[in-house]
Amino acid sequence: MWDSNNSSSGQPSNMSSVSAAECVSVSVVFPVTMMVTGIVGNTLALLLVYRSYHKKENKRKKSFLLIIGALALTDLTGKLLISPVVISVYLTNRQWGRVDPSGALCAFFGVSMTTFGLCPLFLASAMAIERTLAIHAPHYYTNHITTRLTKLLVLSIWVSVVIFALLPTVGVGRYTLQWPGTWCFINTGSQILGNTIFASTFTVLGIASLLVTLSCNVATIRGLVVRCKNKISSANKQWERITVETLIQLMGIMCVLCVCWSPLLVLMLKMIYTESSSDHCYTSPDKPSSPSTELQHNCNFFLIAIRLASLNQILDPWVYLLFREILLRKVCQVANAVTNCSVEGFKEIPVTVEGRGHLKEQLT
Repeated sequence: MWDSNNSSSGQPSNMSSVSAAECVSVSVVFPVTMMVTGIVGNTLALLLVYRSYHKKENKRKKSFLLIIGALALTDLTGKLLISPVVISVYLTNRQWGRVDPSGALCAFFGVSMTTFGLCPLFLASAMAIERTLAIHAPHYYTNHITTRLTKLLVLSIWVSVVIFALLPTVGVGRYTLQWPGTWCFINTGSQILGNTIFASTFTVLGIASLLVTLSCNVATIRGLVVRCKNKISSANKQWERITVETLIQLMGIMCVLCVCWSPLLVLMLKMIYTESSSDHCYTSPDKPSSPSTELQHNCNFFLIAIRLASLNQILDPWVYLLFREILLRKVCQVANAVTNCSVEGFKEIPVTVEGRGHLKEQLT
C-alpha cells in the first residue's frame, strides 16, 4: 500500500500524480484561507503583546509575554514564508517543476516546514513549564525566571531548531515532494540510516514536546483546583469563576495541540516503522497501482494530517491570548468590583498571563 520508491531529486520521476478529481480536498482555497487567517490572528496577537509588554503594571508578566510574542512571531513568519510558495504551485496547476526547476525551493520549503513545526511546539512547552513554575514554585519563579533568561531560552530554541532543520542539506535526512505536489517535507520511506534517524528524531521531538506541554498543563490545572478549594473568603466565588475560565483555556490548549499534531506524528511513526513514504500517492504508468479508492484515502489522510498541523499556527494566538481576552472581558468587570482585601489575596499568585484587571493578571 505504501510505495517507498523515490527519485534522487526529491520529486517523483516519470510519475503522474493522482488527479484532483480523485482527491477533492486538493484546492487552492485551503492555503489561501489558512494564510489570511494566520496572518490576521498572529498580527493581532503581536500588537496586543507589544502593547502589554510596555505597560508598567505588567513587569512581572514580561517573561510570559516574551514567549507568547515569540510564538506569534514564529507562526506569522512561517505563514509568510510557506503559504506563498504553496499558492504559487497551485496556480501552476500543481506543477512543482515549473516553480522549482533546480530543486532548491523544495529544500527551503522542507527546512521551513521543520523549523516552523518544531519551534511552536517547543515554545508551547516553554510556556507550559513557565506556567507550572508560577503556580507550584512561586518563590523560585520570582527569583530566577527573568526576562534575560527568557530571551536566551527563546533564542536557543530558534537556533537549535534551525540547525536541526538544516541537517538534510548536509546529507543527514532528506526533503522530498509530497502529495499533491505542492509542498516538501521529511522523507520517511528511505532505507538510508541518516534519513531514518532524522525523520525519527523529528517525530520523537514532536511527541516529547507534546507530552511535556500536556503534563505541565495538567499539573497547573491541579494546582489551580487545590488553590481554589483552599480559598476561604468572601471572594471565593470570584476566584472559582476565574479558575474555571483558566481551566477551560488550558483544556483548550491541550485539545488544540493533540488534535493538530497527533495525526501527523502518529502517521510519521507508522511510515518510519513500515519504511514507507507519501510518494505512494504518485503512481507510475508501468507499475500496477493500488485501487483508486484506497489511494485516494491514503493521499487525503496525509494531506489532512499536515493541514491540521498547519492549523495550529492559526489557532495559537486565539487559544493563548485573543480568545482569552474575549472570554474574560465580562469577568474583568466583576474583578473591578472585588474589594481591595480580595485583590490582595489574589496577589499571592505570580502573574504569568496577559489580561485586563487585577484578577486576570494573577492566573494562567
